[in-house]
Amino acid sequence: MRDAVIVIPARYASTRYPAKPLATLKGVSGIERTLLERSVMAARAAAVSTRGVTGLFVATDDERIAAEAKRVGADVIMTDPACANGTERVAQAVERAGLGQPIIVNLQGDAPLTPPHFVSTLINAMREDETRMVATPVLRCDRESLDNFRNDRRLDRVGATTVVRDLQGNAIYFSKEVIPFTGTLKADGPIPVFHHVGLYAYTPQALRLYASLTPGELEQLEGLEQLRFIEHGHKIAAVEVSAPGASFWELNNPSDVPLIEDYLHRMGME
Repeated sequence: MRDAVIVIPARYASTRYPAKPLATLKGVSGIERTLLERSVMAARAAAVSTRGVTGLFVATDDERIAAEAKRVGADVIMTDPACANGTERVAQAVERAGLGQPIIVNLQGDAPLTPPHFVSTLINAMREDETRMVATPVLRCDRESLDNFRNDRRLDRVGATTVVRDLQGNAIYFSKEVIPFTGTLKADGPIPVFHHVGLYAYTPQALRLYASLTPGELEQLEGLEQLRFIEHGHKIAAVEVSAPGASFWELNNPSDVPLIEDYLHRMGME
C-alpha cells in the first residue's frame, strides 16, 4: 500500500478575498473558527479515516497564517511568496520538506465542508491505478448547488468550478462558467453538471512536471491552475464522489460565508 501525505496550501494575499484563511465561520456550537482551522479539522478527519496517511502540513508564505496553523497544532512548511497557486506551493513544500510519500494530497484551504471519504476515495483511486499521475474528485450537482452556480454567474461573481469529463472519466475541461450548457435541461431530468471539488492527489513526478510547465492561455483566462496539465496534454482523472445527506461549497467570496455557515448548521458541524 502506498502511503499518502496531506498538504494544505494557504496564502494571505488572495486576489478576490485577502486574508481568507483567517476568515471566521460559526458552526452549530456558535464558536468562531478560522477557515484554516476548519480546513485542518477536515484534513485530520480524513487522515483518521484513511489508511496510510502519514503526515499533515500547512504550506504558506505568511507568518500570520503560520502562527494560526501552529495554534491549532498543525505542522508548517514555509514557501516562497512567488508561488502562483496551490499546486506550485505544494510542489515546493514537498521539495523543501523532503516529503517522500508516493501520494501527495492537496486539500485546498477554502473547503472546510470536505467529507473525509472524498479524500479516501481519491487516495484509493491513485492506489488502484498506478499509471495515474493526478486525480481530483467531482460531485454531481443537485438542484440547490446548480442554482447556487447560476446565481453566482447572474451576479457576475467568480465562484465555484465545474468540470466536464470524457468517457474514460478523465477531465476534458474545467471552468468558472456553468458547463455543459443547461438551457435545455428538463426540470425532472438528471443534472449533467459536475462540481469540481478543490482537492487533488498527485505523484511526486506529477508535481515536478507541473513546476517545469509554463502556464497556458486557458489557465490564465479561467484562473484555474489544473488546466496547466490539460493544456500540455496530461490527464487528470476526475473521480466521481457522492455526499448523501451533506452539502459542499468552497469559500470563494465573502458572500459565501453565510451559505457555508448555513451548511455547517444543517450538517451539525461545530
